[in-house]
Amino acid sequence: MTGSSGPNRGDDFSLARLALFSLGAAVAALAVATVVIVVLEPSPGVGLAIGLVGVVAAIAAMGVVSKRMTRKAFGDPEDGSRS
Repeated sequence: MTGSSGPNRGDDFSLARLALFSLGAAVAALAVATVVIVVLEPSPGVGLAIGLVGVVAAIAAMGVVSKRMTRKAFGDPEDGSRS
């Protein structure tokens, strides 16, 4: 199997850069959740719910950033799947 010869061959793709950007997005989401908890000073149950929403937002942010970066480097899949 040979690589494609188009502009989206992935020559400028860096796995370390992908990891740093993904984790940076997750840290930003968790930082926002932390600030909300500190500012609102909610009850323990509400604070837990805000924390869980922050974790879900961090996971979603990691997925969005990694998908955008890999699609930018390699382009859309040739089989037309949108996974």
